[in-house]
Amino acid sequence: MATILGKSAIDIAFKERERQKSFNYPRLRYMGSKYKIIPYLTSILSQYKFSTALDAFSGSGVVSYSLKEMGKQVTANDFLNFPATVARALIENSGTVLNENDIKTLLQPNKDGRNFIQNKFEGLYFSKEDHEFLDALWSHLPTMNKYKRALAIASVCLAAARKQPRGVFTITDFRYDDGRRSLRLPLKALFLEAVEEYNDAVFDNGKSNKVICSDVFNIDSRQFDLVYLDPPYAPPKDDADYIKRYHFLEGLSVYWEGMKIMEHTKTKKIEKRFTPFAYKRTIHDALRRLFYKFKDSMLVMSYSSNSVPSEVELYGLLKEVKRDVQVYSIPHTYSFGTHETALRRQAEELIFVAK
Repeated sequence: MATILGKSAIDIAFKERERQKSFNYPRLRYMGSKYKIIPYLTSILSQYKFSTALDAFSGSGVVSYSLKEMGKQVTANDFLNFPATVARALIENSGTVLNENDIKTLLQPNKDGRNFIQNKFEGLYFSKEDHEFLDALWSHLPTMNKYKRALAIASVCLAAARKQPRGVFTITDFRYDDGRRSLRLPLKALFLEAVEEYNDAVFDNGKSNKVICSDVFNIDSRQFDLVYLDPPYAPPKDDADYIKRYHFLEGLSVYWEGMKIMEHTKTKKIEKRFTPFAYKRTIHDALRRLFYKFKDSMLVMSYSSNSVPSEVELYGLLKEVKRDVQVYSIPHTYSFGTHETALRRQAEELIFVAK
């Protein structure tokens, strides 16, 4: 695999150890999730000494969770509320679960008569009964502590994603019905399954872990031995618009408080939040700023070889701030787009380690 970057391949035999490992993290179909490459990534990270880590673009939260499993003090950050809530449930939370009484409370009839979801999303995504369930569930959440609330929100978002075809909210019908049982079950049943998964995944690693919901450039950069970076790179086709795909989950995570719904859109999506990492014209400068911001930490970066900028350009940007840049290559398959003609593209998942 010799290239200009001198990439190293991870021993494929490590996949055998993956099958022996109990991995409890609840699986969410989330664009760019690193769930499949976690065994490889942790194998790479185990070669280096560090105690504190920032997962700067936590997304599905699976990398933060793996760092927590490794016994590190983890800070998870995402500038969207939904991923930050998922991280709060399993990264910052060290022992709280939803008990039987909590679940009974959450399944009670609507406490305050709220009906925002029933009215706003009538005829979209889910049935009338499912929308009523979501409104009723949210009527009980304000009385719960932050970790129970985070677990409940993470669980109901996972349930909603599993019931929605392909897990994205760019469509409002069943054109992608693949026969999965989750498309037929009531949201309440899917929610109860998700609660069990999240409860099982809660653990204490003995460290004080925390969650931030912030623009990455606003984070204090002085407190981390290692910074893991997986920004929403601009693919050559389609886009990296998380709001377009997951706007319903983002709104549901805060009951649409403070969010502006674009009423003219069929999907009732919320306004997009700008990120310079998602556009070809701004990503080079954004990455340079990011690397300089965290130049005093070891930088570990996931990158797909069919993204912009190229791997050679990315290597050059890292070399501006770090003397030693190692590159590991992991075979990986990404799916871009949600339309019928979207093709699965074979790509190399690259892991840059700069120190």
